[in-house]
Amino acid sequence: MTRLSAAFAREHPALVAFVTAGDPSPAATPAILDALVAGGADVVELGMPFTDPMADGPAIQAANLRSLAAGTTAAHILDLARGFRERHPDVPLVLMGYANPMLRRGPDWFARAAAEAGVDGVICVDIPPEEDDQLGPALRAHSIAPVRLATPTTDVARLPAVLEGASGFLYYVSVAGITGLQQAAQGSIENAVARLKAATDLPVAVGFGIRTPDQVAAVARVADGVVVGSAIVDLVAEHGVAAPGPVTAYLRSLKAAIASVKVPA
Repeated sequence: MTRLSAAFAREHPALVAFVTAGDPSPAATPAILDALVAGGADVVELGMPFTDPMADGPAIQAANLRSLAAGTTAAHILDLARGFRERHPDVPLVLMGYANPMLRRGPDWFARAAAEAGVDGVICVDIPPEEDDQLGPALRAHSIAPVRLATPTTDVARLPAVLEGASGFLYYVSVAGITGLQQAAQGSIENAVARLKAATDLPVAVGFGIRTPDQVAAVARVADGVVVGSAIVDLVAEHGVAAPGPVTAYLRSLKAAIASVKVPA
C-alpha cells in the first residue's frame, strides 16, 4: 500500500491541506508544513509558485508572488519536500503546480528529482490529459502518482481520458472557476461525486471554495477527501512567520468536523 492509498483508507475521509512553497519564505515553509501535520492533515499539497497561476484566485496568486519575491526556486521546493519526507515519513506529499516549472528541465529530470525528494503525487493544472504524453509517463516511471483533475464540465465522453493513467486520487474541482471564496451547491457536489465514483475506483477528493468546518463536514459525507487551500494561505498571509500556530488550530477544527461525520459502514 502506498502512502496515498493508506491516507484514503482510514475510517474517515482524508483532509488534504494546501500551502504555497516559499510563502512567506523558503525558510519559513517547513514550520508551516509541520503545522499542517500537527493539525491533522492526511495529505499535504505543496504548491509550486508560478507567475501565471490560471486556476488560482487572488489569495493563492498573492502567495505565489510573495514566494517568488522571496527568491523561491525549484531547488528550494525539492529541499522542502526532502525535509518534509525526513520529518514525516508516513504523510503523503503532493506537488501542485503548472507545466512550465515542471517541464523546464525536462519531464524525466523533474520526475526523478521529485521521487528522490520523497514526493508521492503531482498535480499539473494546465496539461490536459489528451496532451500528457511526457510528464505523466515520466511520473509513472518513477512511481509518482499523476493526480488528475475533473471539473463540472468534465462530461461522460471525456471522463475516460481524464482517468486514463491517473492514480493516487481524483481531484474534483467543484466550481467552474478559480480557487477562493466561491463554493458549489452541496447538491451538485453530491451528484458529481456519485458520477465519478461510478466511473473509477480511485478515491475522489473535492476542493475549491471549501473553508469552514460546516462546509468540510458536508463534503466529507459524500467524498473520500476534502481539499482546503485558500483559507490556509490566507492565514499565512495574515500571520507570516507566526502562522504555524493559527494554521494548526484551524486544521484541528476541520479535522474535528470530519471526525463528526458518520461514514456508512
